[in-house]
Amino acid sequence: MKSYRDLIVWQKSVTMATLIYKLVSTFPDEEKYELTSQIKRSSVSVPSNIAEGYGRNYTKDYARFLQIARGSLFEMQTQFQIALNLDFIKEIDLDEIKSLSEEIEKMLNVLIKKLSS
Repeated sequence: MKSYRDLIVWQKSVTMATLIYKLVSTFPDEEKYELTSQIKRSSVSVPSNIAEGYGRNYTKDYARFLQIARGSLFEMQTQFQIALNLDFIKEIDLDEIKSLSEEIEKMLNVLIKKLSS
C-alpha cells in the first residue's frame, strides 16, 4: 500500500462520515452545537485516526490509532442510538450508515488483531 487512501477501511469510513454529515443536517437546530456536533466529530475521527496511525513509523502506534478509531466508531453508534431515542431520526435513515459501521468495525478488528500479533 502506498497510502492510507488505498485502505478500504479508510475509504468506507470517509463515505460513512460524508453520509453522516448529510443526515445530521436534518436534526433540530437546537442540537447544532450539541449532539449534531458530537456525532460529526466522532464520525470524522474514524478515518482521521486510521490515516494518522498509518503515517506512524511503528506498528504498535498504528494499532493504537486503529483502536482509537474503533472507539470513535462505538461513540458514534451510541450517539445515533440517542438520536433514535429522541426521534431525531428513524431507523430506516440509519440503514446504510449502520451497515457501513458494522463493516468498518469488522475491518478494524482484523487489522488490530493482525498488527498486535
